[in-house]
Amino acid sequence: MPQSIQLVVIGAGPGGYAAAFLAADIGMDVCIVEKEVNPGGTCLYRGCIPSKAFLHTAKIISEAKHARHFGIEYNTPTIDINKLRDWKKSVVSKLTGGLGQLARARKIKYIQGEASFVNSTTLSIKKSDGSTEQLTFRNAILATGSRPATMPNLPKSNHIWDSTAALEMEGVPGTLLVVGGGYIGMELGTVYHELGSKVSVVEMTEGLLPGADRDLADVLYKRVKGMFAKIMLETKVVKMEPMSSGITVTFAGKDGKEFKEGFNKVLVSIGRKPNAENLGLENTKVKVTPRGFVEVNGQRRTADEHIYAIGDIAGDPMLAHKASHEGRVAVEAIAGKKVAFEPQAIPAVVFTDPEIAWCGLTELDAQKQGKEVQVIKFPWAASGRALTLDRQDGLTKLIIDSKTERILGVGIAGVGAGEMIAEGVLAVEMGSVASDLKLSIHPHPTLSETIMETAESFFGHSTHIYRPKKI
Repeated sequence: MPQSIQLVVIGAGPGGYAAAFLAADIGMDVCIVEKEVNPGGTCLYRGCIPSKAFLHTAKIISEAKHARHFGIEYNTPTIDINKLRDWKKSVVSKLTGGLGQLARARKIKYIQGEASFVNSTTLSIKKSDGSTEQLTFRNAILATGSRPATMPNLPKSNHIWDSTAALEMEGVPGTLLVVGGGYIGMELGTVYHELGSKVSVVEMTEGLLPGADRDLADVLYKRVKGMFAKIMLETKVVKMEPMSSGITVTFAGKDGKEFKEGFNKVLVSIGRKPNAENLGLENTKVKVTPRGFVEVNGQRRTADEHIYAIGDIAGDPMLAHKASHEGRVAVEAIAGKKVAFEPQAIPAVVFTDPEIAWCGLTELDAQKQGKEVQVIKFPWAASGRALTLDRQDGLTKLIIDSKTERILGVGIAGVGAGEMIAEGVLAVEMGSVASDLKLSIHPHPTLSETIMETAESFFGHSTHIYRPKKI
């Protein structure tokens, strides 16, 4: 006979395990179905966590080089790739193992395997040991995540990587082409540059980090153009051809002229695709968009009353912290609470050097929506803390409603931007006005002061820059 459960969560990434843990905490009978031996998902196993481990390594190397500007010289580092890879694996193992312990402590039934819907209340699960079992449920949460998107007509070659392969860190290629100037490509390009690769980037749009405000992206561009061998904007990849030592890539520039160049490795980082296939969704009432996302309402419920969807499979932005909050909303909705996923600000962080972070309304969004806003910027060249770090290349900006003075958006480019953006999230979510940030005392000397001084600039009162308010 099939087993029965109150809630089954399919996929145990940051959205799935957050949902399952909350459901267990409030007394639900919970089961997780997941391919891996422990919870964690792409974020912990093949994404956020391993990439940040390598980015920390890259930062140490970069800062050692930078120290010569103020009189400290280090020898060229010796890099043990095997030890570096093992360190990354140990970080992943500690985190995923810890989540496994938390699942067991909550008495969550954990099935390692792959699930597909037989109907709206029944799953067929192919377990890791090859056996199959059926599970009936009252509610299900889809949290199957996403995978790297691919390019059409790519040749089969171990010289072509996706982000998962790049994070395996099998070695440091002499030359590396990064296809795609988004956050994944820029983060991994930074890592391999600092480890010794000659990195080139090709991006089909007119700038790096498409979707980010140009003034923030430009802070990163000014730094990496001196690091990377080439940055080819408004350029397309026409084809790739394997060669003995790597890949020959044919490009087409803005003018349509084609040119070729060879690389030891090519990293294709052009986005991610939701994992909505092979789930048996056709046996349910769930609706899937042409892009492969599952349609959901504010409570993350699909068109099938028994099935919810969260995280990457439920639509953009594909961010771990968005998935976690969606998971909590879905569980509370199942528990009968009046909730909805209606954030005013979902923070985005690009963990390059410098970091780029933003939340709420961007300047580009404001222009597209025709909103009447004031954009106030504070250059880090006027920050004492930035100068002590010799990193005055940063920028803090506020998007402020011209009539109400409400903070609609915050953008930061500079070292530690990812740690600072949470203040912006709180300001937007709480409906703060510019004077709230202006009157909140920030510690000195810190980079967080730039948020306060940006707000002061709105009134023409910033201490460290002279910018009288226009009457």
